[in-house]
Amino acid sequence: MKILLLEDDLILSEVIIEHLEYYNYQVISVFNGLEAEELIYREKFDLLLLDVNVPFLNGFELLKELRASNNKTPVIFITSMNTPQNVEEGFSLGANDYLKKPFEMIELKARIENIRRHFNIGETSTINIKDNISFDTSKYIIYLEDREEKISKKEGEFLTYFLKNRGEVISNDELMVNVWSYERCPTPSTIRTYIKNLRRLLGEDIITTIRGVGYIFN
Repeated sequence: MKILLLEDDLILSEVIIEHLEYYNYQVISVFNGLEAEELIYREKFDLLLLDVNVPFLNGFELLKELRASNNKTPVIFITSMNTPQNVEEGFSLGANDYLKKPFEMIELKARIENIRRHFNIGETSTINIKDNISFDTSKYIIYLEDREEKISKKEGEFLTYFLKNRGEVISNDELMVNVWSYERCPTPSTIRTYIKNLRRLLGEDIITTIRGVGYIFN
């Protein structure tokens, strides 16, 4: 599980890193909001731990920008801003959890584990797609009734994102941000090819196209 930690208190940052690395989390730390923003747009993270009162770009502003760009990476705020209004603002901006300082490391780990389970982060289990069809998210194998189909890593990430957001409308821009991130962005025709391949394997009715808006994975 790859975690970005935005915390400008150097001692607290070191304590969090040491604790999480003990449990085999990969933690990359930054000390201001602009550093965090640059890294998030350059690399993929499974979870963001964001302090609010940090230099240059605060945690609330950073999350607002991320959600506006359709980045759905899970976020836990870790902050001393602990009024009900602060908590309400954090969740309204799209946070997934809100941890008030001071906190125990065991509570932070428990909340991270809850996020991991909820979003199936790092899980190697097979996801059922529909009757007699399932998908192994670690091996990128689609199990059909009579055969197995190995797909590419990028196709696997593409399908995994659809499965995590099943039933929601997903636009081309959202796919580019969350699947390709800041790699070389695909063209709309590339995305249509991926959709066509998934329909070929999973059935024409598995993905509904909403013209001019995006797709829904049924």
